[in-house]
Amino acid sequence: MENLNEVSGGITAARGFKAAGVKTGIKNNSFDLAIIKSQKKAKAAAVYTTNQVQAAPIEVCRNNLEDGTASAVVVNSGISNACTGKQGLENAYKMVEKTGEELGVNTDEVIVASTGIIGKQLPMEKIEAGIESASKKLDRNSDEKAAKAILTTDTTTKQIAVKTEIEGEALTVSGMAKGSGMIEPDMATMLSFITTDADINNQLLQKTLKAAVDNSFNKITVDGDQSTNDMVAVLASGQADIPKITAGSSAYEKFTQALHYVAEKLAKMIVKDGEGGTKFIEIEVGGAASLGQAEKAARQIANSPLVKTAIFGESPSWGRIAAAAGSADDEFDLEDLKIVINGEEIFGPEEYVHSFSKDILTRDRIDIVVDLGLGDVSEKIWTCDFSYEYVEINAKYYS
Repeated sequence: MENLNEVSGGITAARGFKAAGVKTGIKNNSFDLAIIKSQKKAKAAAVYTTNQVQAAPIEVCRNNLEDGTASAVVVNSGISNACTGKQGLENAYKMVEKTGEELGVNTDEVIVASTGIIGKQLPMEKIEAGIESASKKLDRNSDEKAAKAILTTDTTTKQIAVKTEIEGEALTVSGMAKGSGMIEPDMATMLSFITTDADINNQLLQKTLKAAVDNSFNKITVDGDQSTNDMVAVLASGQADIPKITAGSSAYEKFTQALHYVAEKLAKMIVKDGEGGTKFIEIEVGGAASLGQAEKAARQIANSPLVKTAIFGESPSWGRIAAAAGSADDEFDLEDLKIVINGEEIFGPEEYVHSFSKDILTRDRIDIVVDLGLGDVSEKIWTCDFSYEYVEINAKYYS
């Protein structure tokens, strides 16, 4: 993207941040607890899952972020601390209290998150020992360890950092994420933490984050299942050598561009690492009369097990795509429907069925474009295929 340069450093690329990742024993010999620390209290904002069943850390974060500031993030993987009752809520508060104590910040300045198996209580002795250990290991070079510590069924870490220039000075937006399964828009089983050295008030930061999430994380789906723990949080340290960012300014436009870029990159990384996924799929529904109509049809196609398994099997079963679009909306006429896969029209109003390449689905990336023939509005959703491995991963997850 113009004026944006990807840089190394992951979550700590933005000035004013350190991180650490440690092994507590929750996940045997894997990194499973991370801390991100701002040099001084940062402006903060967050967006949460819309699932009515929400994990204990979500309630704690909503309370702690009421004033729009935070100094640290603590997150564990392996156990989600969801559906754990009063004890789970007490444990989430213990996590922020211990983190605040070790870092020398107020308890209400700590964001807490958990991810993993639902219904189990956290082993607090291991958690508290991990917080103590991580607090002593904070630096700007442990971004990869921190990114590893938040993973569950993910096969790879997900980090990105970009720089842009404002009035001759650098501004950085960086982030890390986890997510692989139980992924559906309106937040999914995913966590993402974003840091920036911008100086911006928390109300504007919240508004900008919400817009970025709507156009990235809320445009992905792996299996159509919403999670209990989803969160995207951003901390702004104000350490960049630029004036305070205000709405409507050119600086705000550049910051918005950088934040959207980071959010979209992380969202696509989640889809590419979808549980058992072998293909990244972009579904664009156009020719719609409204954005809602386009998005509904795109989601229906993206969440169709029949479509996803056909793509895994590299079988161009266009009828499944047509059926999914038709089940989402009854307004369009079949005679106007057009389906294009990887640039080849395989179904259209002229002859209905067209010839197409036998290897049309052998690529790692599949682009499906559906035109409803009703208007000029379009929307995109990103997803992946369903493989044998998806079933195996989820059949064995609890054990």
